[in-house]
Amino acid sequence: MVDLVESGGGSVEAGGTLSLSCSNSGSTTKDLCMGWFRQVPGSEREGIAAISGDGRRMYAASVSGRFTISRGDAKNTVYLEMRRMKAEDTAMYYCAAEGNSFCPANILTYGMRYLGKGTQVTISA
Repeated sequence: MVDLVESGGGSVEAGGTLSLSCSNSGSTTKDLCMGWFRQVPGSEREGIAAISGDGRRMYAASVSGRFTISRGDAKNTVYLEMRRMKAEDTAMYYCAAEGNSFCPANILTYGMRYLGKGTQVTISA
């Protein structure tokens, strides 16, 4: 069972830094492929970062070089550090997980099996 809970959203000025956390309160014992997606009302959900069970990472072009995804010491916890934030980063951010440890190359395009409820991130100019 996978039950994802995000925390750390809020407001920050453009150019600032914000970090998000996600933990799985479910019972799975695997190190899952996990990631972060974001969505603006009226737009499609965008995959922005993923990390496989063995630590390999991938990023969307829109955040590469500014955002860093990492795993925590606790099983199936994941973080997203967001630097040099821009107004266009404003969105609802969702933690996500697959049912296994492998992240396919197209995972940011097609999404993951499990999704958290989301946390709002707002960037002010």
